[in-house]
Amino acid sequence: MKKLLFVIILFSLLSPTFIYTIDETEQVIITELGEFKRTVSTPGLKFKKPFIEKVIKFDRRILSTDAPPGQYLTLDKKRLVVDFIARWKIVDPLVFYKSVNNLFSANSRIEDIVFSEMREELATHNINEVIAENREFIMDEVKRGSSERLKDFGMELIDVRIKRADLPTEVQRSVFDRMIAERSRISKRYRSEGEEESAKIRAQTDKEREIILAEAFAKSEQIKGQGDKKATKIYSESYSKDPNFYEFLRKLDSYEKIIDENSIIFLPIDSELFNLLQKKD
Repeated sequence: MKKLLFVIILFSLLSPTFIYTIDETEQVIITELGEFKRTVSTPGLKFKKPFIEKVIKFDRRILSTDAPPGQYLTLDKKRLVVDFIARWKIVDPLVFYKSVNNLFSANSRIEDIVFSEMREELATHNINEVIAENREFIMDEVKRGSSERLKDFGMELIDVRIKRADLPTEVQRSVFDRMIAERSRISKRYRSEGEEESAKIRAQTDKEREIILAEAFAKSEQIKGQGDKKATKIYSESYSKDPNFYEFLRKLDSYEKIIDENSIIFLPIDSELFNLLQKKD
C-alpha cells in the first residue's frame, strides 16, 4: 500500500515533465534545448521528452488589436485623428515565435504595419471620402497591404476597421466656431427677411384698411347725401303744402338739437316754446 501511494505521488510530480494537454483553442510548438522540433495543433493528451523538451502554447482563436488614436493627413491636406481595430490570428506558430515571440510584441507590430498602410492610403483620398464616401474601399486596401506584410510574422489579418475618424481637437473647435458663425449669419438673414416681409404685410394691410375706410366713408357720405336730399325734398313738399307746419317742424328740430333731458332752461311765459311745452303737458 505504501509503495502504491509512493508511485502515485511520484507520478503526479513527474507527469508534467512528459505529459501535456492541448485544447481546441490552442496550438503548440515543441523545442528541445532551445531548438524547434515540431508543431502540434491537434487537441488531446500528448507526451514529450521529460526535462529536455519545452511546450510553448499559442492561441489559435481570432484575436484583436485595438490601436490608440493616431493622426493622418488626407489628400486635401486635412488632419484626421483615426483609431482602428484589427482582427487577426496566428497561422504559423513557429514563424510567430521566431519573429514576434509574444502577444504584446505582435500587437505592437500590427499597430505599426496597419498605421503605415493607412497613412499611405489616406494620403490618396480627401476627407469626405475617408469619413463617408469610400471608407469601405479604403479599409479593404489597408487590409490587403497589411496582410501581405503580416504573413512574414506568421499572422493572418482577418479584418481591419476604423472605429472613429475625427478632426483634431483644435480643428474641431475652429470648425464649430465657423459653424456657429454660419448658423448665426443664416439666422440673422432669415430674421431680417422675416421682418422685411412683416413690414410689407403690415404696409399692405394698412393700405387696404385705409382703402376700406375711405370707401366706407365715401359710401356713408353718399348715403347721407341721399338722405339729406330726400329730407330736403320732403321738407320742401311740406312747406309748399303748409308753410306754417313746415316752420313748426323746423323749430321742433332745432329744439331737439339744443335740448336734452338734463337741460335746464329759463323761458319767458309768453315765448312760443313755453306755450308749446305747456300744451305737451
